[in-house]
Amino acid sequence: MSTVSVSYEEAPFGRLHWKVLLGGVFGQYSDGFMLGSIGIALSLATTELGLTPWMLGFIGAASLFGLMFGSLFAGPIVDRFGRQAIYQYTMLIFAAVSILQYFVSSAGQLLALRLLLGLAIGADYAVGVTLVSEWTPLKQRARALGFMQAIWAAGYVSAYITGYFLQEAGWRWILLSCAVPSFISLFVRYGTPESPIWLMGKNREADALKVIRTHLGEGYCIPPLPQQTTQLGWKDLFSSRWRTRSLVSGSFYAFQVIPYFSLSIFLPIIFKNFDMEDPYTSGIVFNVFLFAGVMFGTWIVDKVSRRGFLISTFYLCALALLTIIFVPTTSAMAITLLISVFSFTIAAASVLEYAYPPELFPTEIRGCGIGFTIACSRIGAAGATFLLPTVLDTWGTNAALAGCIAALVAGGVICQLFAPETNKKFLKPQA
Repeated sequence: MSTVSVSYEEAPFGRLHWKVLLGGVFGQYSDGFMLGSIGIALSLATTELGLTPWMLGFIGAASLFGLMFGSLFAGPIVDRFGRQAIYQYTMLIFAAVSILQYFVSSAGQLLALRLLLGLAIGADYAVGVTLVSEWTPLKQRARALGFMQAIWAAGYVSAYITGYFLQEAGWRWILLSCAVPSFISLFVRYGTPESPIWLMGKNREADALKVIRTHLGEGYCIPPLPQQTTQLGWKDLFSSRWRTRSLVSGSFYAFQVIPYFSLSIFLPIIFKNFDMEDPYTSGIVFNVFLFAGVMFGTWIVDKVSRRGFLISTFYLCALALLTIIFVPTTSAMAITLLISVFSFTIAAASVLEYAYPPELFPTEIRGCGIGFTIACSRIGAAGATFLLPTVLDTWGTNAALAGCIAALVAGGVICQLFAPETNKKFLKPQA
């Protein structure tokens, strides 16, 4: 008596899927917490470490520069050697660096550790999104990836809130607190199996079937993969077939995170320039709207067009920041409201940073594609974050906002011209 096997992508969401997703979720929480912890910590460490505007920019952007190179180099490694090992052990580096940050005695030491941390975060971004996307059932995939982004935002926001309550303890304790989610992530990820799709792509069909049937049951199999006559790699991202998608993927992510990180990392300084009486409390409002926006984006991501969501949110964020330029600096309530509209909208759109790129690239170059995408985003974010303190000090807050507006408009235009639709509900039927 024969049995009919079903693709493992059609399996109901079960115990293994929860393990993979929770591993990705806790990793993203750690990533967000690591990046979010530096904002208040830098403002408190400025005097003790003698930080100039240039050094503030260097340290604030160090993790983003490291993240750029980490994701760029990790992508090909993930595609060639597998997802499993990197996925399990990046959290060891997170925890070690978090502990070492407590003992720094100079700006150079903190800069070096933040750069190393960024390298590990970049590798984790590339492998985490890839592995979760390849294990999660097709019906829940976009929502699961969107949920990962929501938890990243939760980590980012909670780092700011943790820093707010640890002000009296000092900036060292704020940075040390990053070790806690790292150890939790390491524990949750232990024992996660390799991606069946990756195994199949390496002609290890027996291993792929063994992994699937060990964790999901005998009734499931690997889905048929497109036949490849040649091995795909980095160069194929820029081939005539994939270069437009590479452009869109790298550009939309970069132009989203330029204002996201630039404004959020140096938010206390920006609010001080607006003469806010309590800039840290205003920052909590900003971060609460960030989290609310991500939750909204997670709920709506499968209900709307990917393309339409991208384009409209770019222009709405640009409009919110443009309006701030013309609001009197004495109007604290209006400024807080507009910056909250911006944070809610950019956070909602950020859900696509995890849901959209995996849909743009095939399995054979998905790791490279995601790594390239993240690297592009961090080139923009790191450069903008590095320059922002100097721009604020030299030309003022409106000049910094104008740079963010330019990035948002550029992102909107590129997506309007080139972004393909990937939500199956909104794809036009083939002629």
